Amino acid sequence: MQPYKPFRVVKNDSIDDWVANLDLDALQEYGRGHTPINVLVLYGSLRERSFSRLLAFELARILDRLGADVRVYDPTGLPVKDGVSENHPKVQELRELSQWSHAHLWVSPEQHGNITAVFKNQIDWIPLALGSIRPTQGRTLAIAQVCGGSQSFNAVNTLRILGRWMRMFTVQNQSSVPKAWMEFDSDDRMKPSDYRQRVVDVAEELFKFTNILRPQMEFLTDRHSEREEKLKNGRLLSQAEKLQ
Repeated sequence: MQPYKPFRVVKNDSIDDWVANLDLDALQEYGRGHTPINVLVLYGSLRERSFSRLLAFELARILDRLGADVRVYDPTGLPVKDGVSENHPKVQELRELSQWSHAHLWVSPEQHGNITAVFKNQIDWIPLALGSIRPTQGRTLAIAQVCGGSQSFNAVNTLRILGRWMRMFTVQNQSSVPKAWMEFDSDDRMKPSDYRQRVVDVAEELFKFTNILRPQMEFLTDRHSEREEKLKNGRLLSQAEKLQ
């Protein structure tokens, strides 16, 4: 298995893969005219059979088929956000993947009416600034959630707020899958449904928006305040430096 690509391994490779049967010819052709986009996928559960992970894998498969370089981060072992673990390998790995990416895909379960601690911890470890580096500024973002019961939009609403706070361009579409335990079969693949159709829509929009916005990203993220900061200090300051 290639690093960061666990979605390419399936429990039963004899089944008819629904992602392989999607009509994506026009988007694939469009993608061939552009440098492949880099997509970082984050999910919010450590359960052995995590439905947020299964949904993230389905979205990753679609983007992978479109020609994106998709990497899924495993949050297992990531320490709880504190003031002393910045050099932890899992923290450095997450930050490096965020810097590598052109786009993010976030999938969280809804627990007690909001995103999980597992998911929020990942976002907390990605700062707004690392010296002159902005790890998420200008990235595009797609969001999705899974629900244990009836459909809700609490988690995606929170993810949208986080995306704005992290200076990301969040695509308009989103996916909320109710009773997720009923939407995946014994092979951990998503069953046919309107929810699955929406999942394809979300992946397509992320692919389109990232390809369209990426050539203009330097212009779109050029800020007066940051130009002034560079002029005054010679570079952008880190959050820690601004707090001194």
